[in-house]
Amino acid sequence: MPHRVVVFDSGMGGLTVAQALREAMPDAELIYAADSAAFPYGDWDEPELIERIVRVVGRIIDDVRPDAVVVACNTASTLALAALRKQFQLPFVGTVPAIKPAAEITETRMIGVLATPGTVKREYTQSLIHTFAFHCRVLVHGAPRLAGMAEAKLKGKPPDRKALAAEIAPVFRKRGGARTDTVVLGCTHYPLLLAELEAAAPWPVTFIDPSAAIAARAAQVLKRERLPSTGEGYIAANTVLFSSRRGTGAAELKSYASFGFCAHHIVDMPV
Repeated sequence: MPHRVVVFDSGMGGLTVAQALREAMPDAELIYAADSAAFPYGDWDEPELIERIVRVVGRIIDDVRPDAVVVACNTASTLALAALRKQFQLPFVGTVPAIKPAAEITETRMIGVLATPGTVKREYTQSLIHTFAFHCRVLVHGAPRLAGMAEAKLKGKPPDRKALAAEIAPVFRKRGGARTDTVVLGCTHYPLLLAELEAAAPWPVTFIDPSAAIAARAAQVLKRERLPSTGEGYIAANTVLFSSRRGTGAAELKSYASFGFCAHHIVDMPV
């Protein structure tokens, strides 16, 4: 029996991870869970958000009975992953900014990190920089509009190139003949804009999309731990769960369907 895997995010960003999971584990049954009632997570205070995430994920686990949960959200991972692992007895695979691989491949030792304001201010993010990129100049920018631009693109509204260029400009810097050559996409929404980001960048850089690495880690965890399938919950595979009716318009549902999630279900969990 194939494993059942929940992909959890506050919005659509985790679809980039879901796509990578389909490629890494084609036999897996995926269920996408969007905490639409609480989107965006960046507006929340930390204690309330941790409590919210644990409560919502607990309800999802009860309904889906997954074998693993992929937390496809940098903010949720850097803030609540430890609490989730403490509360629930199943594997959680998190998402953190890919600072380590960026530090390994940069040639100029100038790295940009694009993330949400919430992820930027987390101690975990700063710890990654100090541990793995201590020898680099790291330009960190909490981009308040990028996630919204990504969701708008999925709904058929491409971003304005000038606005996008302004949003990413803080991570493009020159110093002593060197310049930024690697940019970490520190939010799962951002790879949805990869083509637009490449076009808006003032010069070519390597954008690091962590989706494939997250999917590989999930496949490794399920294989290493030799987890038997828990069996089928009442939520069918390829369903997207919403915590409210927010985000269930025709344009949004069409976007989810384009990633293989053709059914939806409301798990009413108001904020």
